[in-house]
Amino acid sequence: MDLAKHATTHEDSRGAGPNGSGDATMRAIVQETYGSANVLRLDHINQPEVGDDEVLIRVHAAGLDRGTWHVMTGRPYLMRVLGFGFRRPKNRVPGLDAAGVVVAVGADVTRFAVGDEVFGISRGSFAEYAVVREDKLAHKPANLSFSQAAAVPVSAGTALQALTDVGQVEPGRSVLVVGASGGVGSYAVQVANALGAVVTGVCSTAKVELVRSLGAAQVLDYTRDDFADGTQHWDLIVDIGGNTPLRRLRRALTPTGTLVVVGGEEGGRWTGGFGRTLRAPLWSPFVRQRLTMLASKERASDQERLTPLLESGQVVPSIDRTYPLDQVPVAMRHLEAGHVRGKVVITL
Repeated sequence: MDLAKHATTHEDSRGAGPNGSGDATMRAIVQETYGSANVLRLDHINQPEVGDDEVLIRVHAAGLDRGTWHVMTGRPYLMRVLGFGFRRPKNRVPGLDAAGVVVAVGADVTRFAVGDEVFGISRGSFAEYAVVREDKLAHKPANLSFSQAAAVPVSAGTALQALTDVGQVEPGRSVLVVGASGGVGSYAVQVANALGAVVTGVCSTAKVELVRSLGAAQVLDYTRDDFADGTQHWDLIVDIGGNTPLRRLRRALTPTGTLVVVGGEEGGRWTGGFGRTLRAPLWSPFVRQRLTMLASKERASDQERLTPLLESGQVVPSIDRTYPLDQVPVAMRHLEAGHVRGKVVITL
């Protein structure tokens, strides 16, 4: 998990409807404490108020990402220190990815108007209405449904940054994606392929065909194949939410290759996989290989960079299942089980 990218907050308890009346309510998933999916419940709350640099959208679909699971559980505990809320979540309404229609704009907003179809990163997208900062919102590609668009912002943006901003991928380079069947991984395979790289994906047996269909030239089943056995080496490794030790990842790199650690899901209650993420750049000055971490950013420019790839069909959102708003706890349990192929989407 990338802790930094989920830390910015806004108050979701201010009551104001699209007409600014201050008395409109909406259905939303709320969370009053940290815990399992049982802490998520459907409620009626005030619609959020629009700030000067914000846009209010009527949410048609919202994406479910692994970071939202971390915020729900409050683990690793380091994230509470970093600003998510020490005893309870700072944001009552979970959810980041959102796609919908603009119903109101703030006084300083210039890029959007009422009626625009948009997608972006909000705070509190598991609700009928959500506010999104203008700099985290983009116009929805016309060829995508709202459900497809809602599956893009966090995961595809993370994949793009890992490959280009940090990994500096170039055409013809070999790229290994560890965790290729998940939300970020499914985009990393497609984006790397679209940028001219030769992609190898690592996943479980049940997901081999999915990863191959995403454009991977080679797919390794981690239950049978050891990508670090020394028989193959890659120019760039993007490790997404894995737990492979850094020494093993280095063994699979070319002598001057680059490793980008995107996140991790193990390592204890306090730091989780974040400890391994921090060790990579600390180790890097002492070896020829470049060992880096991704501190991903939430920005509309990534969605705009992705739009031509989405419109051309080079990148297609991979949606495992969709759930209605009142089934968010069920969707979260499905994500926890580890069987998701691509993304889970909440529809309204």
